[in-house]
Amino acid sequence: MTGSDAAAAVGGPEAGGPTSSPGVTCADGELAEEHVVLLSESGEVLGTAPKADVHTADTPLHLAFSCYVVDDSGRLLLTRRALSKLTWPGVWTNACCGHPALGEDLPGAVLRRLAHELGLVGPIDLSPLLPDFRYRAVMDNGIVENEICPVFLARVRADVVVDPDPTEVADHRWVTPDEFRDLIDAGDVPVSPWAALQMRELDAPGGPGLGERDGSLGR
Repeated sequence: MTGSDAAAAVGGPEAGGPTSSPGVTCADGELAEEHVVLLSESGEVLGTAPKADVHTADTPLHLAFSCYVVDDSGRLLLTRRALSKLTWPGVWTNACCGHPALGEDLPGAVLRRLAHELGLVGPIDLSPLLPDFRYRAVMDNGIVENEICPVFLARVRADVVVDPDPTEVADHRWVTPDEFRDLIDAGDVPVSPWAALQMRELDAPGGPGLGERDGSLGR
């Protein structure tokens, strides 16, 4: 089962997945108690577990997503993860990451997190980039990330207002795609392992890309 198959398995009614509620929500639409969807090695749903309990030295495989935000001038939004984060605090990464709840379709989960983490609302053109991305990474302290993590592209207007939640995002900046590539290649500033791997796949022959090297947004 691919990452996109796993996503469909937990999606809402339109995806043929469970119809259970994703959980109690706060006033901003964010989940009050976040759970992650646990997956088998073949990508089949095994159940759920509280997010707060999942990330250890033996993190089980679970479903997540990543999102790259690009404005209509071709700039890429980078964020620096809050220092209070359990996994990879303080590193620079793509705009947004998160976990869909059981019964929540992936596009809806991405839009929910964009609003919660970055205050991004209004016209957003969301499309898949790497629907089958999967990775495992280990922090220096032994904590593991282990995710099937479909990657999305969110296109926004150049005048979009970014209003980050400080508990999620310590800093943010707009860069060109090549500037992000250079940041990763230089190795002087910590970058999340998933973003580095994703950029490599995006830029691989036949990959969708993020633009600039060939003069366009994507290939």
